[in-house]
Amino acid sequence: MADHKNPLNSSGLSEVEAKEFHGMFMSGFIAYTVVAIIAHFLVWQWRPWF
Repeated sequence: MADHKNPLNSSGLSEVEAKEFHGMFMSGFIAYTVVAIIAHFLVWQWRPWF
């Protein structure tokens, strides 16, 4: 497989590494968002005016 240099890629990661990082980042972001939604729902149940 040829190593093509992309002038816009300044991260130093290969395409495979970038996709792996993106997958881990998205998993963490979705988990964080789900926890935040649950926390907001629980606070709303506790104090609707909060």
